[in-house]
Amino acid sequence: MKLNKIIFLLAFSIFLFSCDNMNEIIIDTEDTDSKDMYVVSSIGDAIFLNPILASDSASSTVNSFIYNGLLKYDKDLNLICDLAEDYNVSEDGLKIKFNLKKNILWHDGQKFTVRDVKFTFDKLTDPNTRTPFSSDYLMVKDFEILDDYSFVVTYEQPFAPILESWAMGIIPEHIFKNEDINTSEYNRKPVGTGPYIFKKWITDQKIVLESNPNYYEGTPKIKILLFRVIPDQSVQFLELRTQTIDELSLTPDQWNAYDSFFKNYTKFRYPAFSFTFLGFNLEKQPYSNIKFRQAINYAIDKKDIITGVLSGMAKSAQGIFPPQSWAYKEVEPYEYNPQKAIELLLSIGFSKTQEGKFLYNGKDFEINIITNQGNKSRELTAQIIQEQLKKIGLVVNIRILEWSTFLNQYVNKKNFDALILGWNTAVDPDQFSLWHSSQVGEGQYNFMSYKNGEVDELLVKARTTFDKKERVNCYHKIQDIMREDPPCIFLYYPENLVCVHKRFNNVELAPAGIGWNFYQWYVDKENIKYKNTNLLVQ
Repeated sequence: MKLNKIIFLLAFSIFLFSCDNMNEIIIDTEDTDSKDMYVVSSIGDAIFLNPILASDSASSTVNSFIYNGLLKYDKDLNLICDLAEDYNVSEDGLKIKFNLKKNILWHDGQKFTVRDVKFTFDKLTDPNTRTPFSSDYLMVKDFEILDDYSFVVTYEQPFAPILESWAMGIIPEHIFKNEDINTSEYNRKPVGTGPYIFKKWITDQKIVLESNPNYYEGTPKIKILLFRVIPDQSVQFLELRTQTIDELSLTPDQWNAYDSFFKNYTKFRYPAFSFTFLGFNLEKQPYSNIKFRQAINYAIDKKDIITGVLSGMAKSAQGIFPPQSWAYKEVEPYEYNPQKAIELLLSIGFSKTQEGKFLYNGKDFEINIITNQGNKSRELTAQIIQEQLKKIGLVVNIRILEWSTFLNQYVNKKNFDALILGWNTAVDPDQFSLWHSSQVGEGQYNFMSYKNGEVDELLVKARTTFDKKERVNCYHKIQDIMREDPPCIFLYYPENLVCVHKRFNNVELAPAGIGWNFYQWYVDKENIKYKNTNLLVQ
């Protein structure tokens, strides 16, 4: 699992259902330019098909095909217009006027207007809405509707991610206006404006989307998008070999498999805007103690993880920004020093038995690490950490949990000691929602409950100035502080390892990854795989 603030803006990532149902999908491709089906897989199911509630990458990936924002990222990670026709930012940066496109229809045929944008904004700022994104929109002082297709937003103070925030997917007022946004049935049968229309969702099996013939940029060339849930990476790989899936996010060992396995696929390798970490519940002792987290940093040899688990296809992580971010700073890494780790633990209430096992305040002490089912790299990482901490006398238990259970019953409820996860970060380095002490509520992103007053001040300062040098200075200071007061153990910066079936044309790797132009992908007539007479989703 990767929790993600803005993954749906960047790249077509991975999702998934069971191959027993493949013959249920029959496609009529005779009377349309849209042809064939694209089958993608993931280890976990979506949770909300509603962009203002979705905090996980599985949901956000599907949402990216159903909903549009006012703006979006292009292939080179430049913000361009999406539902907006154009926009103008005032000289002081405190006002934006948006003019909206007038030819946009919701999937049910209703017209898209400024009322939908205002409704989305109101829900994002409603304290009763369980969204992790509210902090960006609470910066707005006034939302003024000028007419059906234009409005002005005014901010109290400068807000650096001002444009990126308007890439949030817009939801329809006419669908949700009489609904409880948190529990509405339309969170499972969405109506959007995007290139694909929702057709069916069978929990933990599949989500089916169909190309939108009224999409403002033209009907997508691929008729059907089938997202399948296959919660085991080895099973995914077997299906890849039988060509029953068209895209797969590979593990490093799969990437290094015999080339004959990939004769029908093209492989893409590129840096991920993400980091993987070992996090702690900082509302519990001893995890809240800085010296405990420093000790664990000294006790973990990341080289074993990067070489043994990732085959060198990752870089050792030292902080919250990957190396390709303009906010990245190379801070001094923690050396692998087990003796230093032991000394720190002994200084904060730990003691050792004659057998060398650590006690905490005179009692048995064990760390329970959880991670999500189906991610072999994280499971193996947990096992290496277990062995390394065992060497200094710490007992570690590992529990692998099904995706939705992991997220809903453990992460969101803060029902954990430690966990291994990954964050996909936004292009703009603002990480207020991840680390600010105000963002620790249920469903918000700071579920580790990290609290540092100086970091809080720097996060606010960095997002309330347009001076890039000042922002860089703030983010560098944050990374220095987090080196001494680590919110978690930063493990590694991974790479994206993706393969796509060769029958698809127009697949292009760009700074935004692959999938930025998915609606333009197509299959030559002689290579179409799914071409029966009717679309049946049973």
